[in-house]
Amino acid sequence: MPTDFRFPDLGEGVTEGEIKKWLVREGDIIKQDQPIAEMETDKAVVEMPSPTGGKVLRLYHAEGETVKVGEVLATIAPEGETPPKEVPMAPVEEARKPSVSVVGELPDEEITVSSKPSVAVAAIPSEVQATPAVRKLAKDLKVDLALVKGTGPGGRITEGDVRAATQPTAPPRPKKVAKFDIYGYIDREQVKGIRRSTSKKMMESTSKTAMVTMMDDADVTELVSLRERIKAVALEERKVKLTYMPFIVKAVVMALKNNKYLNSSLDEEMEEIILKKYYNIGVAVATEEGLMVPVIKVADQKEIMDIAMEIEEMSRKAAERKIDLGDLKGGTFTITNYGALGGTYGNPIINYPEAAILGVGRIREMPWVKSGQVVPRRVMPLSLTWDHRILDGAQAAKFMGELVRYLENPELILAMH
Repeated sequence: MPTDFRFPDLGEGVTEGEIKKWLVREGDIIKQDQPIAEMETDKAVVEMPSPTGGKVLRLYHAEGETVKVGEVLATIAPEGETPPKEVPMAPVEEARKPSVSVVGELPDEEITVSSKPSVAVAAIPSEVQATPAVRKLAKDLKVDLALVKGTGPGGRITEGDVRAATQPTAPPRPKKVAKFDIYGYIDREQVKGIRRSTSKKMMESTSKTAMVTMMDDADVTELVSLRERIKAVALEERKVKLTYMPFIVKAVVMALKNNKYLNSSLDEEMEEIILKKYYNIGVAVATEEGLMVPVIKVADQKEIMDIAMEIEEMSRKAAERKIDLGDLKGGTFTITNYGALGGTYGNPIINYPEAAILGVGRIREMPWVKSGQVVPRRVMPLSLTWDHRILDGAQAAKFMGELVRYLENPELILAMH
């Protein structure tokens, strides 16, 4: 019997996915566990392995369409299987034939007519090619089999055909259509993929948190000097390009350990603050498709070089769209480095349900007062956004002060294990 392959629940809160690419065509013979499609789910692209082998009878969605968990992706029939014979409809007396159909009657069920003049019933014509199970499904879903085009062998109607008939049909939206308004030409682009996921995530954050942002500067002259001294060693011995981000991650973890409310989330239903005793730091990565946030798990237990290698590897996987879903989940605090693109200060949006996010700006050489003298120093701009439902300004300021102290004294960061 043909199998309807439904978009499975992948866990991690995934409720829908976008078909990036079909890897098979209708009529193809495939093996069990052979990938049939690439699906983009919550910023990651994953392959969908077939639960069974056989012939692909039908693919239900076009590339670029969004599919909900539980919807049918494809119908697959075991190779060489003979379709079940149709069960003929019981003859219906002419006097009992109504003029309006109520769809989905089973072959041997007795037909009744409502006393209401606006309602009547009729059996499905016997020439419809469908098994009893499909006919019952059609009855339950109120689908008129006479209006359904079968995609099974010999035009037989499958369960997938019946379910597809319940879905609203609409013309596909163009990916990019030139229009003209009263001022001139415009283009339209459909919100999809990572941009769609990011849009939903940001709206969720702004609607569910009370965000406040504060800004400060850190004199990172010593950090710049330290990195310059050891980056060649990192490249030679560990084959990794050492950026400032691993140092920032470690400094953040150190500051979080003394300021627990910034490493938490709010259970709104129970009205409880969930204080995390682990430190999973998300690092925002810009890709051609949009922003992704890989998470460095248990960052407090990793050394600078290990974090540098992990960031480099996950950034590469994110750019190639091969990152695992698990690497995008479980964060307790997020860092976004818009300074890499030339920005200074910002107003970063919290990665809900986390309590806070740190924005890092471009390091600049600036005049700085040190020991009563104005001297040139390397300065890193910092922007901290936090959820005012969970913590207050005094706690945020204390965190920021400690973070600045660690960044200005990098030997403290190296001493942390």
